[in-house]
Amino acid sequence: MRFRQLVRRLLIAALNRSPLVRNVAADLEPYAELELAPQSSPYHLLAVGEDPQFVADNGLAVNGWYMVEVAVPTSAAGAWAQIYLDVGQGFSDGLSYVFPLKKGRMTKRLIRVPAGTRQIRFDPINCAGEFSLERVRFAWAPWRFARTRIYQRLVNLHPVYKNLSPDQVPGRLMELAAGTGSGDIDRLLEKHYEQTYAKTAAGIDYNDWLSARELISVSERREIIAGLTCQPLISVLMPVFNPRVEFLRKAIDSVIRQSYQNWELCIANDASTDPEVARVLDECAALDTRVRVVHRSENGHISATSNSALEIAEGEFIALLDHDDEIVPDALLRVAEALNANPAALLLYSDEDKIDEFGQRFDPHFKPDWNPELLLGQNYISHLGVYQAERVREVGAFREGFEGSQDHDLVLRFTKGLADEQIFHIPEVLYHWRSAEGSTAMDSGQKSYSTQAGLRAVADVFSDDAAVTVDVGPVPNTYRVRYPLPDPAPKVSLLVPTRDGVEILKPCVDAMLERTDYPNFEVLILDNQSICSETLRYMNSVAVDPRVRVLRWNFPFNYSSINNFGALHASGDLIGLINNDIEPINSDWLCEMVRHACRPGIGCVGAKLYYPNDTIQHAGVILGVGGVAGHAHKYFDRYADGYFSRLHLVQNMSAVTAACLLVRKSVYVEVGGLDEKNLAVAFNDVDLCLRVRDAGYRNLWTPYAEAYHHESVSRGADDTPEKRKRHNKEASYMKARWGDALLSDPAYNPNLTLIHEDFSLRPLEI
Repeated sequence: MRFRQLVRRLLIAALNRSPLVRNVAADLEPYAELELAPQSSPYHLLAVGEDPQFVADNGLAVNGWYMVEVAVPTSAAGAWAQIYLDVGQGFSDGLSYVFPLKKGRMTKRLIRVPAGTRQIRFDPINCAGEFSLERVRFAWAPWRFARTRIYQRLVNLHPVYKNLSPDQVPGRLMELAAGTGSGDIDRLLEKHYEQTYAKTAAGIDYNDWLSARELISVSERREIIAGLTCQPLISVLMPVFNPRVEFLRKAIDSVIRQSYQNWELCIANDASTDPEVARVLDECAALDTRVRVVHRSENGHISATSNSALEIAEGEFIALLDHDDEIVPDALLRVAEALNANPAALLLYSDEDKIDEFGQRFDPHFKPDWNPELLLGQNYISHLGVYQAERVREVGAFREGFEGSQDHDLVLRFTKGLADEQIFHIPEVLYHWRSAEGSTAMDSGQKSYSTQAGLRAVADVFSDDAAVTVDVGPVPNTYRVRYPLPDPAPKVSLLVPTRDGVEILKPCVDAMLERTDYPNFEVLILDNQSICSETLRYMNSVAVDPRVRVLRWNFPFNYSSINNFGALHASGDLIGLINNDIEPINSDWLCEMVRHACRPGIGCVGAKLYYPNDTIQHAGVILGVGGVAGHAHKYFDRYADGYFSRLHLVQNMSAVTAACLLVRKSVYVEVGGLDEKNLAVAFNDVDLCLRVRDAGYRNLWTPYAEAYHHESVSRGADDTPEKRKRHNKEASYMKARWGDALLSDPAYNPNLTLIHEDFSLRPLEI
């Protein structure tokens, strides 16, 4: 094996010195919208427009497949680079290749350079901003090498090749090509490979994405309606106070034009001072008997007004609609359809977006399924919310004094004690939140009374437990719940597998011993055949600390076996799986994790991990990304808010990384620990978390336990044929073991990508 690796290195070295490798960056000439960056900038160049371009003559020795490496550090978030090839007809998108840019990481991918290529154009970023041109390197790739990489990527990332092995890809390609009638296998292969490099969030225009979606046809709509065995009356509650009349009409019209007909619109006019409002409301009520209006004589604000609308509601379910927002034509049909399919549901909610005064839609919020921890941190449910009317009345409806966060207060009280199957998420945008001057969406996050009302609402959830405290979160309208530590504090056993590498082990162990204010823990260093004398000396010296034990594991490396061995010898009530390159940042990191791990119903608890360059390494695990699982918000800036502030919020996740994971020992033992047989190296933490979830526990990620993970940003996880073979085998096991569960993460959303880790839109074209 060592001989093969040596030969491989020699071949790579020879290739790098040959004409088959070209550093294109050295030959690129500025062509459009480029200037030098200011001297004070950490970057070298400035794109002054949205289409900066470099051009170079084609100096590649041969045509064919090339592995292209691109590194363009930039101040622009969510940017991508793009390479264009000119074969004599100019540059066009039809012969171009996308390179998503990730902070601190080089992007590598294969492209095919056709015969007759005259020029190469390189667009470093897709927007105005500062950047540096570090690397644009072409290395010729034999077809056998290129084919292996392409087939593996298609199996991992492209839905058409789901559950196939790489050697089954050619057969599938032949079937697909025959189905198109063209028979052009090579073109189809390139097209599907290109689709796995979809542009990131900033690159997929939301309205283009909407245009590509297939809408419900008239015949499908009729079929859905005919299949509704139950058609409940849905009362839409609309509190009204001095809206712009044009938006009020649009809001009412959006209800009137619903394809589902069994609805009523219950409007309460909160003594609007604009007489035109009352006139429009009465006019609408006269035109459609399903529109019911009550005029309040005194202004009572939104909670009292919503209750006035509720008083005239006769529906089995109520839906909430603000006086200047809109719902899509099939919104209530989708709700009725979901109620028929899920008769136990008492609360239903949908995804949403914003709409400006010109009718332009933007800023979609694609939400997770029921996520109780996230709901405590923010009202992610909000629009469209549909509630069983009887239970709304039972919990006290809308409470005065909670104006600004009255919906959050209602949903917290409404969901308390409900089973998971009683809360249903419809993963479609059914609601448009108006964003115009004076609207709630425009002012969102700016009103302190709203945040304070939300703080009281979340605190009220824990009114019977004085030990729990609630604080305002780091961004507006977010909250942090602080749970108490058990008294006495349970013992935690931190398991640290290692082999040699004192330069990373010592900072990890020293930081845990010196920078952890939790009062009761032990560190178990699990030594896997270390031979480095300096490492052995360090382990002997640190074991003098009564909190440290060194245990020897004298077998071939198997991450799962090593940690299961450590768990057998752990004396703590909780087990912490800790990589030997973790370095805690905040002294209460372990306190934070213990507070959650000791709560009934909580399973695995994960931490917020950073690369040394202060970008996110781990913020929870998303199932399905990359074929099995990926890390949420990877490579985002340390201080970024993330997708709808989720980088600041405690939330339920399907899985968290074992690089820093805490779980009760009883739960670990209950599910059988890590899988030693099938998952010796990769995905064993994901598998553990899924088995914990199946056992009835909720896994959780907290941003308030922070640590550096000194894993190299540029290190390839599968940088040898042997490692790739092992990784592929373990990935295949995960796909066979968990099947479709890997493609439907309840903590994520089916409208978001499974290719990248940035919460960008999922491309619709296959």
